[in-house]
Amino acid sequence: MIRTTLSAAALLALALPVQANEFEPGLRALYEASVAEIVADPTLIAAIRAQNAENAGLSEAEILARDTAWRAEIDAGAGPTLDPVMSHPASVLLRQRRDEAQGLFTEIFVMDAVGLNVAASDLTSDYWQGDEAKWQETFAAGPGAIHISEVEFDESAQRYQSQLSVAITDPETGAVIGAATFGVDVEFLE
Repeated sequence: MIRTTLSAAALLALALPVQANEFEPGLRALYEASVAEIVADPTLIAAIRAQNAENAGLSEAEILARDTAWRAEIDAGAGPTLDPVMSHPASVLLRQRRDEAQGLFTEIFVMDAVGLNVAASDLTSDYWQGDEAKWQETFAAGPGAIHISEVEFDESAQRYQSQLSVAITDPETGAVIGAATFGVDVEFLE
């Protein structure tokens, strides 16, 4: 009986479609070619360190309140939660890197040790990424961690993209201090 159950389970597993991202090799190569250099930029490292020091004692309720405030400010495109992030020199740097990539990067954002946005090339739909795989499978996983999302069609951009997320380490200590997500137009990888 156990043998039959295991055999049936094995056959079922083989029958299920594999949901692998066919662009994963290209995304990993992109990390090596340019993303690793971008996330090591001293401007980003300094911004993450500063925000980590500022946010070290935040409670979950405070994090959620900031996320709610961010979401409420999105329509206006400005506000006391959005403005410090979007006007930060690190965000200016990310916009420059996005623009230099000539469409390859659809967005770039950097998160701190609790998953809050530090800097962003474009507005994100939420401020707290700590409840998502892009942060949990990078920051929480340790140095060198990479998370690659499935390819999805972005209605607003009218293109297929994947998110390449990576842990960011402090060059002085080797400890993970944050994470970054790069929206990548996968048509550039073909």
